[in-house]
Amino acid sequence: MNDLREKYIELIGAAADEAALEDLRVQAVGKKGEISLQMRSLGKMSPEERQIMGPKLNALKDEINSALAAKKAALADAALNERLQSEWLDVTLPGRTRRQGSIHPVSQVWEECTAIFADMGFSVAEGPQIEKDWYNFDALNIPGHHPARAEMDTFYMNRAEGDDRPPHVLRTHTSPVQIRSMEAQGAPLRIICPGRVYRADYDQTHTPMFHQVEGLAIDKNISMANLKWVLEEFFSAYFGTTVKTRFRASHFPFTEPSAEVDIQCQWKDGSVVVGEGDDWLEVLGSGMVHPKVLAAGGIDPDEWQGFAFGMGIDRIAMLKYGIPDLRAFFDSDLRWLRHYGFASLDVPTIRGGLSR
Repeated sequence: MNDLREKYIELIGAAADEAALEDLRVQAVGKKGEISLQMRSLGKMSPEERQIMGPKLNALKDEINSALAAKKAALADAALNERLQSEWLDVTLPGRTRRQGSIHPVSQVWEECTAIFADMGFSVAEGPQIEKDWYNFDALNIPGHHPARAEMDTFYMNRAEGDDRPPHVLRTHTSPVQIRSMEAQGAPLRIICPGRVYRADYDQTHTPMFHQVEGLAIDKNISMANLKWVLEEFFSAYFGTTVKTRFRASHFPFTEPSAEVDIQCQWKDGSVVVGEGDDWLEVLGSGMVHPKVLAAGGIDPDEWQGFAFGMGIDRIAMLKYGIPDLRAFFDSDLRWLRHYGFASLDVPTIRGGLSR
């Protein structure tokens, strides 16, 4: 045992790294190590011999384990010191010039919309992006056979086989937030619902994930005239010029009557100029809230009525700031962001101005 002790104490002291140390541990006290084999030989000894050799072997094993632990700690300390020496920092060096970040156009336009509608008395409402099928479709009077409910247009969450619970979807619009707000607050109500939405589409003017802002106003004497005034005030404030609108009859399951809204514009040198000219550009859908939608939100349609509208934040950002391709919004290209981005302190306000 003295020979074993001297042998392994010397080898442990000379170990250069943790890998070599682990090899020594296996050789000495592993299942087939020399000391472990000596421990097994105790069974062949007489009781008197075991009383003498047992404590000695246990003491040897403990001593070797202690030496291994001490050497491992020493190697770790040495590795840390070496790392600290290589990663030292001279704190007296002059600081680096910090680059100023940029606000993404979507974030900027989101805040611009919020500021304009807040000035007209609208508050901001939010809801989950993974939505129940009922809130996303049924409560909005969208029937089961409607094309929007097909898997080719909507992202459905995966369900285990045999799961009979109603499905969940990535919300296709922020209209479910309107239902949740009606349930929580009742009437009267005046909110906008900005947020991310998802649809299975991808080209120059469509992406699978994009941003919408929808509006809802409910009271006892609201009409389409109120809707027209709100939208014209919004567009005039947003584009910084008087903007005329044109309403065209349309159909949406959640509004009746429904209307597509165009804004006055003209095409000039391949780009759109809003607020002048003889052309029209479709920008949003709107209408009076369908009685079934009011009832789904827990509001009596015989006593209350309201209007709703929805538009794409990304699209109106493209119109205002001359961005040609919607897909570039999500490319994470810093060169694009430095060109189209906004200063971090450029906070939109009605009095101070919406943007640069």
